[in-house]
Amino acid sequence: MKHLFRKYEFNSQEQAEQKIADLPHIEDDVTGESHLEGNHTIVKLGYLWIEEPTYNEDLEIETEGVQSDKYSLDVLWDGLSESPYGWKSYEVEPKGNGVHTFAGRSFNP
Repeated sequence: MKHLFRKYEFNSQEQAEQKIADLPHIEDDVTGESHLEGNHTIVKLGYLWIEEPTYNEDLEIETEGVQSDKYSLDVLWDGLSESPYGWKSYEVEPKGNGVHTFAGRSFNP
């Protein structure tokens, strides 16, 4: 089955969590826990560094870093040929692979 690798940036962690919660879920008959339907893999990267902090030899911060104000996710969609409804507008295309890949998969939008 085909996999689709996409990268997303949301306005906040709460917005990203809500987008995930709005995806189809199934309930486990035994545990009663809700799980994402399908074999999609979501990696929550958080607020990525725009400029990383620097440290001295004692691991003390020398210069403060700057984090993005966007919350990042990487998703490996299983069996989809495009992002689900409502996700496309949050897609981003970083240079190269960005900060994360899935088990040797290159990011090729």
